[in-house]
Amino acid sequence: MPESIQSLLVETFPEISDVSADTLEEACADKSGQRASSLPLAVLSPRTVEEVQAIVRFAADHRLPVVPRGGASGLAGGSIAHAGEIVVSTSALNQILEISKEDRLATVEAGVINDTLNSAAEAHGLWFAPDPASRTWSTVGGNIATNAGGLMCAKYGVTRESVLSVDVVLANGSLVTFGHRSVKGVTGLDLVQLMIGSEGTLGIIVRATVKLLPKDSHPTWTVSALFGDIDSASVACQAVISEGHSPSVLELIDDRALPLIENHLGTPPSAPGTVLVIAQTDGSDSPARAKEITEIFAASSGKTETQPEGESAEALLALRRAMHPAMEANGEVLIEDVAVPRSNMREMFRRIRQIESDFGVEIPTVAHAGDGNLHPNFIYQGSEVPSHIWDAAGALFHSALELGGTLTGEHGVGLLKKRWLRDELGDDVWNLQRKIKAVFDPEGILNPGKVFDSQP
Repeated sequence: MPESIQSLLVETFPEISDVSADTLEEACADKSGQRASSLPLAVLSPRTVEEVQAIVRFAADHRLPVVPRGGASGLAGGSIAHAGEIVVSTSALNQILEISKEDRLATVEAGVINDTLNSAAEAHGLWFAPDPASRTWSTVGGNIATNAGGLMCAKYGVTRESVLSVDVVLANGSLVTFGHRSVKGVTGLDLVQLMIGSEGTLGIIVRATVKLLPKDSHPTWTVSALFGDIDSASVACQAVISEGHSPSVLELIDDRALPLIENHLGTPPSAPGTVLVIAQTDGSDSPARAKEITEIFAASSGKTETQPEGESAEALLALRRAMHPAMEANGEVLIEDVAVPRSNMREMFRRIRQIESDFGVEIPTVAHAGDGNLHPNFIYQGSEVPSHIWDAAGALFHSALELGGTLTGEHGVGLLKKRWLRDELGDDVWNLQRKIKAVFDPEGILNPGKVFDSQP
């Protein structure tokens, strides 16, 4: 049966089907470190929205699961394909359809790369705020599907703050538009926000109209500070926020992660136990804000440096963005993504240290300290995540929930976190969300097994 369906797929979509072994193998994994044990039926790369609709109608007619896939930069296993599934890649849906300086927006197809959109917007004096570390290969559609974050979240928010409307192919192949081109609009239920972060379980996002911001002509200033312990660094970050600052970047690299990153990049090593905090300010008051943040860091015993934009400032951000490849250089990586209220970040770091002790593991961690989103990393050897690592991750998640936080701040649930989803949502909300999934996808063909195990 799978062979005949595969042949029918290729026959029906000959120009956009790929069933080569290398392509199917690639579709079995994403950046989460997880891998499917068997190959999907095919990877289809539609060039038009109409082709997406035709593929979904074919899948609905034959009860075939459909896995939407963007740049595969996801860290929760949301775009991994398994046996019997069709992958719908948005890679060929890569056109920027409009950039409007007057309306400060862009309309793009789902496969447009973040950096590509930003380069095009820059010519109009504009920019696209979502800034995930994978921005050089992550797609706008994938950002929306996972509600991706990034280094600029502290001031400019995650992807949801930048989306005006989405065009979505539903499970029956129909095309709908949710949202408005206008800045304001409250007609009916807000289905745009329902689609943001839905991880391909409610529909396939094929186009989006997103907000652009005016490019700031003022130079940015970057403040770095070295602290001797995680408590001092956490207190300093909390003070920056509580004293009324909104830095565009506020990142923390703990003493477990920093030496691995420095070793990976070949930069001079910091003293053992060093925690690095990076803040960046923008706008007309950038120099004054940078000075005040420098004083806050110094008050917590941070050894500070302050500098305007330039190579040194970029090198600091490059250090932070090198986190994932640095971890990968030391083994397989399970990257977690808990978020807590800003006031509880210090306590969350304490919980992480306790989990390290309880489970005999080391957990290198970086944090978007401006919004309380932490990325604890578990490095292991072999193709399977060891059971004690999963146990440690479970303890991590429950600690975040106890502190008023969440399992995932920006990576999504995907395959990796669905076993803990009910713990956060509670039975009533968990069942309500599954029923919403069933309304959009009654046959359960859209990204099955992701987020929820099965249909109600």
